[in-house]
Amino acid sequence: MHLRSASVLVLLAIPAAALADDDKSLSPYFVVEGAASDVDSMPLEATRADIHVSGVIADVVVHQTYRNDGDKTINARYVFPASTRAAVYGMQMQIGARTIVAKIKEREEAKAEYDEAKKAGKTASLLEEDRPNVFAMSVANILPKDRIEVELRYTELLVPTDGVYELVYPTVVGPRYVSERVDAKAPTNSFTASPYTHSGTPPTYGFGLTVHLAAGMPIASIESPSHAIATTWTAKHDGADIALDGSDPKAGTRDFILHYQLAGEGVQQGLLLYSGIKENFFLTMVQPPHRPAPDAIPPREYVFIVDVSGSMEGFPLNTAKHLMHDLLSRLRPTDRFDVLLFSGADELYAKTSVPAIASQIASAEAFIDSHDGGGGTELLPAIQHAMKLPRTDGVSRSFVVVTDGYIAEEPAVFDQIRDHLGEANVFSFGVGTGVNRHLMEGIAKAGQGEAFIVTSDKGADEAAGKLREYIESPVLTKVEVGFDGLDTYDVQPKVLPDVFAERPVIVWGKYRGTPKGTITLTGVSGHGRFVSKLDVSTAKPDAGNAALAYLWARAKISELSDFYREDANKKDVIALGLQYNLLTKFTSFIAVQDVVRAKTPGVDVAQPLPLPDGVGDSAIAYASGGGGMSVGDEPPFAIVVLLVGIGIAAASVRRRLRKMAGS
Repeated sequence: MHLRSASVLVLLAIPAAALADDDKSLSPYFVVEGAASDVDSMPLEATRADIHVSGVIADVVVHQTYRNDGDKTINARYVFPASTRAAVYGMQMQIGARTIVAKIKEREEAKAEYDEAKKAGKTASLLEEDRPNVFAMSVANILPKDRIEVELRYTELLVPTDGVYELVYPTVVGPRYVSERVDAKAPTNSFTASPYTHSGTPPTYGFGLTVHLAAGMPIASIESPSHAIATTWTAKHDGADIALDGSDPKAGTRDFILHYQLAGEGVQQGLLLYSGIKENFFLTMVQPPHRPAPDAIPPREYVFIVDVSGSMEGFPLNTAKHLMHDLLSRLRPTDRFDVLLFSGADELYAKTSVPAIASQIASAEAFIDSHDGGGGTELLPAIQHAMKLPRTDGVSRSFVVVTDGYIAEEPAVFDQIRDHLGEANVFSFGVGTGVNRHLMEGIAKAGQGEAFIVTSDKGADEAAGKLREYIESPVLTKVEVGFDGLDTYDVQPKVLPDVFAERPVIVWGKYRGTPKGTITLTGVSGHGRFVSKLDVSTAKPDAGNAALAYLWARAKISELSDFYREDANKKDVIALGLQYNLLTKFTSFIAVQDVVRAKTPGVDVAQPLPLPDGVGDSAIAYASGGGGMSVGDEPPFAIVVLLVGIGIAAASVRRRLRKMAGS
């Protein structure tokens, strides 16, 4: 028998002043329209993305239009997502006929300049990175009837998996659970206090997206599993223009995903070169061998770490349960497994892993099905617990993390996995329509596994099959790269992990002198030793590959900051951001119109975000302990709803009550 903690519904009326002193101050909340009739509380009029794909490089231009329909000057702040691989290299602001090009500066310096302009009555815009996939745009002194357009540019590399290219444009930032371990005062955590509209409410702003695809060779297929699209093909079928079907009012509440496949084998390996003024860059893509049919597969042990928190309630948790049924049903009797469910606390199926026989699988499925979404998202303690579980001798272990990823302490999770690298490969399944891809991809990268994003029950079936296939037989192990005759330096990555998916191995860096010689990739596959050679002289430097400089720098920044302990390489990241004109955790874009436009201080407004499609209102309740505050007004009372067991939320309330009592 498996015992569950009792859930207790507690409604407390607590003065807002008591809440203001609490150390857990970062909390999302629901916006209430009409809080102040003369203040426009939803200033974002529209956001649009124009995406140009040339070969394997995507260049994205994001347009955000802000307007002020109220009677008072406002200062708007809008939190939005982008690709985890985005290298943001430019921003500009347009007011009327005048365009101001933003400059890259250290974060603190840019913020100080913005605050000074805001105080002086000047219109300014500030772009900051809170996570590699979460940005914040602040626009100061938007006058009544103003329309201000801010444009930002980023580039990213598209790498095919199993012959399929995937382009993802995230549309909304899901609410984050802020544990007591998170530094509430850190500027990079301020986005977790964003306001939200209620579940199912379409975005308050217009959303549009176009893709111009120039593949360079015939395209076999184009499809979007996330949105209805209209596709116009070129005469040779080597390119296409893709636009959203404008009839869906909730198109901006789930990630836009585009899949396309080239005809035949496609160009999935090769060499790109760029000769710059001061530096030269290269990028090589080598296609690994096809996966062999495994003749004898050794026994495996799987530990499934499954999120059953409040943000998973509804569609995400239903999809996760479907996924778990599929994963468990694919295990062999010689395999072993265990299941760890987590929310504010965690619960283990068995003290040690059990054989994957029919009776144990049925019992584990019932264990999973008996849990509904509720509580916070304490992923880090769950991973720590799982890694302490006793191992079975002679068995290869894999951890599988299933979650929507709505947490605010990603670096600590990455560090925990990296510190135990070698004990198991770690695979991640992001479940939902607006998954925290930074967390999911970071978990897989730190654990040298693979990341899967599951947006539907159908996707769960496909992902479960791929996981089984990947773990049973890696495509390539003991991977190494060598350069003969090409003078290279600053090569990334420094260590190549095992290759699980049939996707090109990516190596990039800088080179000196004339490009010549040979690049050799070696490894061990199911067919034996694998060797692939590329003749450098067959490729020529191309000015059209200028994005390689941004992409290399972004990869280097990722190595320095995304997966290491907080601020450990701050100086190096700042230097790279300033040198390559890139947005980073420590560098920001700032644009200021040097004209005093506002005579009185503006009202600060946080643009409310829609909840991701399929995510319920409980995601806010469990992330923040309840909400309902209106923009610009502090309510006299706040409500704390649904405390589970004696977890963190209950401890927080006890602290507040003690403060109120003067104890």
